[in-house]
Amino acid sequence: MFRNPFFHNKYINIVIFAGCLVYALIMIKLLFLRGDSYYYRTAYRYNLVPFETIQQYVLHRQDYNPDTWVKNLLGNIILFIPLGVIFPLLSRRYLRVLPFTRIVVLVLLTVELIQLFTRVGSFDVDDIILNTFGALIGFGATATLVSIPI
Repeated sequence: MFRNPFFHNKYINIVIFAGCLVYALIMIKLLFLRGDSYYYRTAYRYNLVPFETIQQYVLHRQDYNPDTWVKNLLGNIILFIPLGVIFPLLSRRYLRVLPFTRIVVLVLLTVELIQLFTRVGSFDVDDIILNTFGALIGFGATATLVSIPI
């Protein structure tokens, strides 16, 4: 079930894996099963320009409801912090920054592409940036707590 996990205790690994499954189900619900399909709108919105959406929310914060920009900026960071904890603990392969960042970006790109093609949510390169930043925060915290050499 586990390839070279961080912990050698089978029961700890099962708990981590169960936490991973619960997190994955929550994220599937939040990302794909929200009920706000874009199929019925006249134009599907997407962003391929890095930092465009982030800049819009930061520079024109007063033009948005605080819930909107807080959810879009902080929410995209906070929701992916657990990836930075789970991946390194499930496999020692992700105890180094580069392999970890590579798998996170790949997972996030897959999520955004699914949103693009299913028109559930919207494709935004800034989401990948913010989500990756969140995952790296989790990775840094995990590295600090378990003394992983970054």
